[in-house]
Amino acid sequence: MSSPILDIKNLQRNIDQVTIIKDITAQVNAGDVVALLGKNGAGKTTLLETVLGFSFPSFGSVDLWGKPATQIDGDIKQRIGFVPQQCELLFGLRGKDHVELFKSYRNSWNQALVDRLILEWLIPMDVPVGKMSIGQQQKLAILLAIAHEPELLVLDEPVASLDPVARRQFLQQLVEIASDANRAIIFSSHIVNDMERISNQVWMLQDGELAYQGGLDELKESIARITIRSANSLPNDLGIENIVRQKIIGKEAVVTIKKWHAELQMQIATKLDAEVFVEYLSLEDIFLELNS
Repeated sequence: MSSPILDIKNLQRNIDQVTIIKDITAQVNAGDVVALLGKNGAGKTTLLETVLGFSFPSFGSVDLWGKPATQIDGDIKQRIGFVPQQCELLFGLRGKDHVELFKSYRNSWNQALVDRLILEWLIPMDVPVGKMSIGQQQKLAILLAIAHEPELLVLDEPVASLDPVARRQFLQQLVEIASDANRAIIFSSHIVNDMERISNQVWMLQDGELAYQGGLDELKESIARITIRSANSLPNDLGIENIVRQKIIGKEAVVTIKKWHAELQMQIATKLDAEVFVEYLSLEDIFLELNS
């Protein structure tokens, strides 16, 4: 097996004596599309900044292609694309000036892709960035991050200001990038449905810790919402392990369970002498259940 693109070991990050990232160990390999989920303040942006070498770990290590992230050279930087949460474009320069500037620093550049996306995304290239709408600025930032076809693309809330049509266009482009088995994407967004369409891996941050890391399909199979209907009133303690949330009203209960497996349906039905109906959840519903 080839070496990982990103290798995080026991990462901790402290800011002003507050621990923001707590003992995270994870990897990203070629072909991975990682959905990074977490509520505001969970540590997503801090994690991404540390992963890219903008900040030093307080403990542990972060390696990109086998080298410490804070020590990567120009050749490795050429292999990365990044869209930050806050716009960092130069407001006095026009869109086409940014393209020429970024192109001059890149070893590779897909001009055909750039020309196509400028037309499809309706980016006004003759307008100074400061006079563009926030959505247009965001489109330009994304374009500049993918034009050199990076092997690792890191996106921190890249679609927050895009309208639904622009989001769909952007996701179509991400699908194209994700189809290349030699590339990887880490994607943070509050629009969880968008992430579910393209991701195959999930990192779920809760209070700076990875509450879940693994395959999207495995996550969706491991959490279920069940409805229990009995001829008799149900007890307050259902005697079910790994309950995330439950609501019991008389003879009916709605229960969300993690570490779910199919055999539990019959076991619960037998134990409670009840009918048990199983509903598997979307990634957004899982996120809401685990973070309510």
